Amino acid sequence: MAYTIGSLSKVTGVHIETIRYYQRRGLIGEPTRPPGGIRRYHEAHARRLRFIKHAQALGFSLDEVAELLALEDGQHCREAARLGADKLAAVRARITRLRQVEQALASLVKQCGSHRGQVRCPLIASLELGSDVPIQSMGEDAS
Repeated sequence: MAYTIGSLSKVTGVHIETIRYYQRRGLIGEPTRPPGGIRRYHEAHARRLRFIKHAQALGFSLDEVAELLALEDGQHCREAARLGADKLAAVRARITRLRQVEQALASLVKQCGSHRGQVRCPLIASLELGSDVPIQSMGEDAS
């Protein structure tokens, strides 16, 4: 099946400008334009876009997606497994950091309810002072 960029966008759920961006990054090929005609994309382009979307949904960056795409010939499963294991370790580390943040926030919210009548809110004071806030453990999440 042949697609225009608009129909490719609809069938994959990837915006046209995102498709063009992926082309500039070399993640998907750009079909040649026939003289006086419109570029036609094929099912391989749609599969590649779905692959990129699924990889991103699992937390892979576009640079990591490019690495995975370079390994997709099936002969580099060990390297692909290493990339997957690295991503899994990063996800687990982030979950640990998020649990620490959850515990700190739960404690601070609980303190807010137990200090009635005081002028200073424990949550706001803690954020100003940095106490009970696991900033170091948040890594790239601190924004």
